[in-house]
Amino acid sequence: MAHTMRVEVVSAEEEIFSGEAEFVALPGESGELGILPGHTPLITRIRPGAVRIKIAGQAEDEFVFVAGGILEVQPDGVTVLADTAIRGGDLDEAKAAEAKRLAEEALVNKESKIDYAQAQAELASAIAQLAAIQRLRHKR
Repeated sequence: MAHTMRVEVVSAEEEIFSGEAEFVALPGESGELGILPGHTPLITRIRPGAVRIKIAGQAEDEFVFVAGGILEVQPDGVTVLADTAIRGGDLDEAKAAEAKRLAEEALVNKESKIDYAQAQAELASAIAQLAAIQRLRHKR
């Protein structure tokens, strides 16, 4: 069995990561998933959160925040098709905190004409983004 696998993380806007990795961890629909080379084929939805990629020969893991999407695992590779993806180093804590505050206000304001499902999704994404920032900060 190979010691690495091909990993692709893409969003509608751009390719975020492409390379060889020893391990990938991400938030699956039913819980945290850990993927090693040779993993059983799998297709599942992913929740907002951090994708952690252990790159062969590097001490530091690569982090990418995804706001949901689809994961496809094949024995020789992993593809993450993200709704939105942001490189760990590009995450903006102030912007995420503001998005969280605005979503919370929209949910509390009973007189606003908002889409509650959309506001809840934005809140979940902002909370996951802040958690990813905290996780990345503790790794450094």
